[in-house]
Parts: sequence; structure tokens; C-alpha cells
Amino acid sequence: MAVITVVDLVVLAVGIAILALWLLLFAAGRKNAWMFEQLDDNDYPVKELYFIGYEMVQRLRLRFKTKKDRQMRKELAVLYGEKYADYYLRVAYAQQFTMALTILCLAAPFYFFTEGNLLVFLAVLAGAGVAYYYYGTVTKEKISKRAEKMLSEFSDVVSKLALLVNSGMILREAWERTAYSKEGAIYGEMRRSIVEMQNGKAEIDALFGFGQRCMLPEIKKFSSTLIQGLEKGNSDLAGMLTAQSKEVWELKKQMVHRQGELANNKLLLPMCLTFIGILIMVIVPVFSNIGA
Repeated sequence: MAVITVVDLVVLAVGIAILALWLLLFAAGRKNAWMFEQLDDNDYPVKELYFIGYEMVQRLRLRFKTKKDRQMRKELAVLYGEKYADYYLRVAYAQQFTMALTILCLAAPFYFFTEGNLLVFLAVLAGAGVAYYYYGTVTKEKISKRAEKMLSEFSDVVSKLALLVNSGMILREAWERTAYSKEGAIYGEMRRSIVEMQNGKAEIDALFGFGQRCMLPEIKKFSSTLIQGLEKGNSDLAGMLTAQSKEVWELKKQMVHRQGELANNKLLLPMCLTFIGILIMVIVPVFSNIGA
């Protein structure tokens, strides 16, 4: 007969408490399940359970007024628009709490399935903490990937605009033609600024908003150049765009060079592991023969 230890009782009590909390949140939060139905499955896995985390957010009475919340709201406004920033901020917290609590529920069962292995129990607890942290950084990761895409597309945008404006086309017409010439992150933001202009927003304000939404210093500088060119006239704008195009192509060369170095660094670890594996395959038989 197996002896029940104090640790077993503590783990059991903790497991029951976590499961009871999960079930309570599940029962109380089901009424809000509709809020998460329209989310993308790829970006928001297990979205069907997010109402659990949302109920936790409600019970904790989070006000979303911290410095981190303000920064996250700004990032979400870039990704989804100012109108939906508060909604996606709540989704982000609901996702964090849901994933962490669900993993916590597995800690006690894993402990008993492994016949009281405390390290497994602690590992699952740590996994819940990692999940909470990871899902809190997803927005930053999306912003980072978006910035990389924009920088890779930026040189083409500037060169197209410079070519069209130098051929005598006015900036707004050149902007529209460039915006609808391709699909991509920066092209999407350009089209968004066109919609703003069509809705009555001043051209300078729309270009300024474009630079702010892109959040990259290089694109902010570019939008400032366009605004200055509009104020000075189309002839000055053509020269400014040509100069900017040369700068941007240099920037793209540097970016490609950095990406090449990063790719080499990523290949270094697998090469080292392969080398160590080959050494083991060669050395072990040699020492085995010596022992024999």
C-alpha cells in the first residue's frame, strides 16, 4: 500500500483549488463566449476557452491603465485600428489567463501520474508561468514582424514614388498608384491613408498619420519629407524623393547584410551539434575497442 506523504496532500489541495477556480470561471464566464468567436484561429489558438480568462480579468477588476497597458494599446491600435484597440487589449489578457490557468490544472494530475515526481509538478507550474509571459509578448512579436516586412517593402515604395513624381505626376495620384500596385504591410497603410483623404482628411494630416502608424523612424522621416515637399511644391518634392530613394536602397543593403549574418549564426548551432554527434559516433567505438 502506497504511503501518502505531506507533499502529496499539499499537491492534491493545490490541484483541487486550481481546478475549482477553473470550473467556477468556466461556469460564470460562458455567457461571454460570443465575444471571441470572430477571432482568427491561427493568431488565437483555443479561442473557445478565452471566456475563462476574461472572467478572471473581470473579477480582478483590471483597469488597463498601467504603462504596459498604454504601450500595448498603442501597438494594438497599429495592428487593428484605434477603434478596436481596447477590445484586443482585453482579448490579450483573456488569452494570457486562460492559457496559464488551463496549464496549471494539469500540474497535479501529472504529479500523480508520474508517481509523485515533484520536479514534474514544478515544471508544469513553470510552464504556466512561461505561457503567461509568452502570450503577453505576442503583440510585440507581431509588431516586430510587421516592421521587418515594412522595411523590406520600403525601398520599392520610395523608388516607385520617386519615379512617378519625377515623370510629372502629382503626389496624391502617385501615392494611389503605388498603394494599389502591390499587397503588403506598408501598401495596406498607404491605402488606409487614401481612404482617410477620400473621407475629407487633409493630405498632410493623412501622410503624418501614415508615418505614425508605421512606427519606424525611417518611414516617419519619409512621411516628413513628403509633407515638406508638399509645402514647397512638386519640383522640390521630386528631388527630395530621389535623394530619399538612394538612402533607402543603402538601408536595404545593410538590412540584407544583417539578415545574412543572423542566418549564419542560426546555422552555427546545428553545425556544432552535428559535429559533436559525429565525434561521439567515432570516439565511442574507439574507446570500446580499447576496453576490450
